[in-house]
Amino acid sequence: MTLVSTIFKHCVTAMRDNVLIVREGRSDKEFHFQNWFKSRLDDLGEHYDEPGRNTYPDFRLVRHTEGYELKGLAYPGRDADYDCNSQLPCGEHNGRQVFYVFGRYPAHPDGNRYPVLDLVICHGSFLNADNTYEHKNKSFRGFGSYGDILVRDRKMYVAPTPFALAEGTAHHRTLILPEGMEVDEGLVEIATLKRCEVERMVVAYNFDLRSNELKTDLVPNPNAGKEHVFKAYRMEGDPLSPVELVERSREKAEQAFQELFNGEDDEC
Repeated sequence: MTLVSTIFKHCVTAMRDNVLIVREGRSDKEFHFQNWFKSRLDDLGEHYDEPGRNTYPDFRLVRHTEGYELKGLAYPGRDADYDCNSQLPCGEHNGRQVFYVFGRYPAHPDGNRYPVLDLVICHGSFLNADNTYEHKNKSFRGFGSYGDILVRDRKMYVAPTPFALAEGTAHHRTLILPEGMEVDEGLVEIATLKRCEVERMVVAYNFDLRSNELKTDLVPNPNAGKEHVFKAYRMEGDPLSPVELVERSREKAEQAFQELFNGEDDEC
């Protein structure tokens, strides 16, 4: 059995006990939530490889073949999707099962100590079912008037958060795991969530340097229509309010993405 349900229960207990995030100062915008989670692993006596800027997932456990990727989100603020940077979300990486830890905290705290407002820990396959994709950055030289400028193709991914995928997760503490994965006692199943693979999938894209247009190539998905079933849990004593999957088509995701960046353009 994985350790994820034990870690989830310990995080919930810490939130109930009002164990606060402690940031080093206002300039600490990246590691404060990560450090809070790190303390929970320390409390449990779990050994892990120290996280670094280019490591994935952030915390790779030593005695268990699993890892934890941390995503702290300011609230209110952008919480419908998040920047994955150069690592596409997945449920398995280098033989380890990967779990994502999403925690929201006050966007404008009145000091350097503040609570974790809500929490979702989910298996990476809830965000993306494909574990086979290998990210690589490529480049070519020959651009420009003299043909000696290098163009780097550095892919950056943006994925939806569980707060956008599953209605009822906001302002609660929820664990989302694949069906059949065992959990500790003290957890109550509250929902079954089914994500269905799309009919067509993107396999390539083309960027026209003259028109600045980006076009994608779509092919039939060999797993089209395949359902991936997940169970949502809460810790005993927490509200058992329902969680429901939000219909999120490619068109809706694209619209949300465009609204986000159009808003940023307006502010500039």
